Amino acid sequence: MTGSLFFLAFFGGAALWFGVVVFRTHSMVRSALALLFSQTAIGAMFLVMQAEFLGVLQIMMMATEMSVMAIFMVMFMMDPGGLGAMEMTHQKKRSLWAGGIGFLAALAVAWLGNWGVGADTLPLPARQTELLGIELLGRSMFIFESAGLTILTAMIAATMVAIAPPKRHSVAPEGPHEKGSGHDH
Repeated sequence: MTGSLFFLAFFGGAALWFGVVVFRTHSMVRSALALLFSQTAIGAMFLVMQAEFLGVLQIMMMATEMSVMAIFMVMFMMDPGGLGAMEMTHQKKRSLWAGGIGFLAALAVAWLGNWGVGADTLPLPARQTELLGIELLGRSMFIFESAGLTILTAMIAATMVAIAPPKRHSVAPEGPHEKGSGHDH
């Protein structure tokens, strides 16, 4: 077993382990951190496969996303630390069945699918990154920029809704001369 294959298997196992931990913890913050570690392990797998751009991009995106998610959980959840009796799963039986069926379907596609003939030669990693950049900045640029603008708009809107002050109705308190005060004049 080569060093690359060893690290690929190690980070793949870590990604799976932390993926399981996401659903096994009772804390939303610990769940977010486990998801961060799982996605970081996938980024490390990209790095092992010499796809440096994708690896660094995966790690940077997940670090930012999970940090923001953990911060919002601490701000808005009643028990983000999971110290109370909190159930992290809903529709447990359905989700277990759906996950099992999805897992079997993914295995069937992986093992039974006709993947065709593999490439005889691959460009060097630097050239692969260059080709990916040309693809992203070429025909896919409008799609990525539109998606980024949409996500930014949604984040700003969600933040504004979350921090908007509640509307207060001004009701004058009942004084001693008001109706219903218990004093007769």
